[in-house]
Amino acid sequence: MGKRVLIVGGVTGGASAAARLRRLDESAEIIIFERGPHVSYSNCSLPYFLSRVVPDSGSLLMVTPERFKRQYNIEVRTENEVLSIDRTAKTIHVKRHADGTEYEERYDVLILSPGAEPICPKSIGDVSRENVFTVRSVVDIEKLDAWLSAHDVTNVAVVGGGFIGCEVAENLRESKRNVALIEAMPQIMTPFDFDMAQILHKEMLDHGITLILKDGVKRIGENEVELTSGRKVKAGAVVLAIGGRPETEIAKNAGIEIGAAGGIRVNHNYQTNDYSIYAVGDAIEVFHRLTRKWTRLALAWPAQMQGRAAADHIAGLSHRSKGIIGSSVLRIFDLYAACTGISERAAREAEIPCESAYVIPSDKVGLMPGSAPIHLKLVFETPTGRILGAQAIGKDAADRRIDVIAALISMGGTLDDLKETELCYAPVIGTAKDAIHMAALVGLNILDGRFRQVPVSAVRSLVESGAYIVDVREKGEYAASHLKNAVNIPLSELRRRIDEIPRNRPVFLHCRSSQRSYNAIMALQQYGFDNVVNIAGSYLGICLYEYAQDVLENREKIVTAYNFN
Repeated sequence: MGKRVLIVGGVTGGASAAARLRRLDESAEIIIFERGPHVSYSNCSLPYFLSRVVPDSGSLLMVTPERFKRQYNIEVRTENEVLSIDRTAKTIHVKRHADGTEYEERYDVLILSPGAEPICPKSIGDVSRENVFTVRSVVDIEKLDAWLSAHDVTNVAVVGGGFIGCEVAENLRESKRNVALIEAMPQIMTPFDFDMAQILHKEMLDHGITLILKDGVKRIGENEVELTSGRKVKAGAVVLAIGGRPETEIAKNAGIEIGAAGGIRVNHNYQTNDYSIYAVGDAIEVFHRLTRKWTRLALAWPAQMQGRAAADHIAGLSHRSKGIIGSSVLRIFDLYAACTGISERAAREAEIPCESAYVIPSDKVGLMPGSAPIHLKLVFETPTGRILGAQAIGKDAADRRIDVIAALISMGGTLDDLKETELCYAPVIGTAKDAIHMAALVGLNILDGRFRQVPVSAVRSLVESGAYIVDVREKGEYAASHLKNAVNIPLSELRRRIDEIPRNRPVFLHCRSSQRSYNAIMALQQYGFDNVVNIAGSYLGICLYEYAQDVLENREKIVTAYNFN
């Protein structure tokens, strides 16, 4: 008999480690301990059971204990909870939930994959009510669904605007329920910059979600939620999706090192400070290759690869961890939102000098059916041009653009590398000069000082302060909707009306998506204008940025109408 390898926790990291180790070592004795009834399930698919995109909860189960034994010769003990670790004796103490008995098991190697428990803040009054739910397992989603049906719940409050919160809110809304999404931060989906998150806010509002930002939950009642502002929201059920806390108690009690970010500290082989104990998944800390700091990343792909890497090292294979960059994607109704690396906000917080390029080209050739704008923000380091991150939101293939950029980030790619990246092209799936090429070219123009820009977030103050803003769209576009007090000088009339543009004060130009205003600026600079500035994202970006805030905060509009076409 080979090594005796015990694994605490299944699902993504633990199950991946077990299966990989069996492929490498047929002699190893492998046992997985899972305190719940299921060892392997698609936890990322849980919210989709609420709308019946996943038709039944049984479909969420991936591999049963019987299949693990039959196909992999791996023993799985569900509803067996590991209570403690004795590192000296190299044993774990286990409790059987079925009968309450306890026993010990010896290990040569131990892999910890306990995951993270949903946060249920004690500061929220009555958080333990029976109509309050979290979404972590198949059992959780079945309980929530059963409650909604049994009590004919029509109003649901979802607390937390991260991945789980947004997906739960979407699927509850698709099941014809009234949904309030409550987020204490100024935006949902914090991996995205605020200007990009505004697009997602609008999508939520357009599909009937009651979106509440900058407000937390104070107390939960039987049929309502009271917020810290005093506002009350109808809710027959409440879903807490505030985040997860690494389950580190048994590791901490055993003297396993816990890092500053609260997760189990591991080396590049995913070994803890006790080299016979490995840790993977949501419970560990990972090294971020861009910020150069330890952090936590609760995503499926890293957990799978960590489990594989730990198994490789146990079997004697080499492994080298290069750190994470944090690539992710989600769908919110009709939009796909993907990101990789770090946002502009995160880069500045990490004191990395940076700039960004924001472009809104078509996702495919304009005359093709289904062509739609794709919003792409590219963040890069100055003065090196090294790519730091990107965010894309659109109706199609946002993830494809971000996947390409993620690959370049992983190889230390720059704007020049992205500009020269050769992509597949056909009119029905993209444009010859793709959105990522456009972002790279704009980024290089900014990096090289060919023109200056301001972000969409600066436009309100420009309008309110009486700045000179030139709208270079055609007259029909301007008539349909425009920024208040903006001067309409179409690009087609620019050269013959050049004397109308002042030279003694800053002039801010925009069009629909910044392409025509860029052309105007390049021409004006050749006529001696050194006071012209482009508005990144232009009118489409401005409208999307302002819309949600105007709706949510009842602010005075700075545009005559919102035109998103």
